[in-house]
Amino acid sequence: MHEYPKIASVFQRDTGGSRKLQEGNFQDEAVAFLQNLPWICTEKIDGTNIGVVWDGHSVCFQGRTERANIPSVLLKYLMDTFGKSDAEELFEQKFGETQVILFGEGYGAGIQKGGGNYRPDNSFILFDVYLPDQDLWLKRDAVEDIARAFSIDVVPVVLTGTISEAVAYVKGKPKSTIGTADMEGLVCRPAVDLRDRRGKRITVKVKAKDF
Repeated sequence: MHEYPKIASVFQRDTGGSRKLQEGNFQDEAVAFLQNLPWICTEKIDGTNIGVVWDGHSVCFQGRTERANIPSVLLKYLMDTFGKSDAEELFEQKFGETQVILFGEGYGAGIQKGGGNYRPDNSFILFDVYLPDQDLWLKRDAVEDIARAFSIDVVPVVLTGTISEAVAYVKGKPKSTIGTADMEGLVCRPAVDLRDRRGKRITVKVKAKDF
């Protein structure tokens, strides 16, 4: 199982009782260094992390951890969308025997507190595609192409700008691009995908509730 990497908040938190973000005090020195360059920021959907795994021969599904249970209604949607023979043929055409994981968010009614404000049913929205054998994350245009091929949604790009612009946007308490939900926040990456000195992909989240 390949768990999706945890995304850190953009700023450090106060170590006292408030636990508030210390705005301007970056958690990651690489993010601080890159803060004024262009970042691609997509909407952060409040749901449950799902991985659709193609092992080169068949499809299976995973939650955020091995112990995570996928809600039955969501599992039925995943089976209908990715588990049938035509979907497996599509995986084979696009990836052959190369292992791939489609990472996305299972969301909708009954998933998290306000899931029904996104939509009355359960669905899956794609946000990343990973090739484990190559330790390779696909670019945004490839992710969008895969979403079109499987007729699924992909998290929308909300803005392209600096970290301070992303923070200012989230401070405005925007509405989600989906349904009537409030926007949970943004997930931001440099316009050119980069890794830090430990080889970790540079990604941060900016959550509305932190401001």
